[in-house]
Amino acid sequence: MSRVAAKKSLGQHFLADPNLLGVIGRLAALEPEETVLEIGPGLGILTRYLAEHAGLVHAVELDRSLEPRLRETLAGLQNVRLHWGDALHLDLAALEPPPAALVANLPYNVATPVVVETLVGLPALRRWCVMVQREVADRFFAAPGTKAYGAVSVVVQLLAERTGFHPVSRHVFRPPPRVESALVAFRRSAPPARLAEVRRVVDAAFAHRRKTLANSLALAGLAERGVAAEAVVRLGRTADVRAEALVPAEFVALEEALRSAR
Repeated sequence: MSRVAAKKSLGQHFLADPNLLGVIGRLAALEPEETVLEIGPGLGILTRYLAEHAGLVHAVELDRSLEPRLRETLAGLQNVRLHWGDALHLDLAALEPPPAALVANLPYNVATPVVVETLVGLPALRRWCVMVQREVADRFFAAPGTKAYGAVSVVVQLLAERTGFHPVSRHVFRPPPRVESALVAFRRSAPPARLAEVRRVVDAAFAHRRKTLANSLALAGLAERGVAAEAVVRLGRTADVRAEALVPAEFVALEEALRSAR
């Protein structure tokens, strides 16, 4: 096979160790007839594995220069559809048949927005198994009060529950990244009724981490300082609490309290 150089500008780190494929398959809980979405297939090693264990694979790749290598790797497979473009701008909701699982070695520079946007915008997706930087994997399911806990943690945990985790050495990639990676698997849970409104509250709450939650909400224009403080107290918290102290469900209650105060 021809050798392809990874592009640092696209966050590419190609999976080079086939021994990891079995771990991915176990965490992803692949089903023989289901449709899978892969973002960033790279050299196609994981793509081929997915095609051999699922019904259909939608593989989305931005880097068109990888096409010869991908087609070489996927030769003989009839159940892979290649889609060229930026996954954050393509209409993934229009994919037919709609994918039930996202399984991917995500490009580092888009991993977080891809996870959040597919959780929010692709309701047909039920499961995720993604390779990301270790610090990103930790952030998704970080506990309140920790340094890693933030707006992304809250949104992910409001929409999903973790089902698996596997640390991954940098040496399974070509070129090896400077950071460690991890596989993290999760499945969709029932979303809050007013997700868009809750997300606005969450984003505002964490926009100024050093300020109190009430001050952050006021700075974002969601409520006057006194009203915001009253809403926080209605949660059973003190008026000087910061956003990182709240568990995800409390942000749903906070949105309700702010709405009731208007």
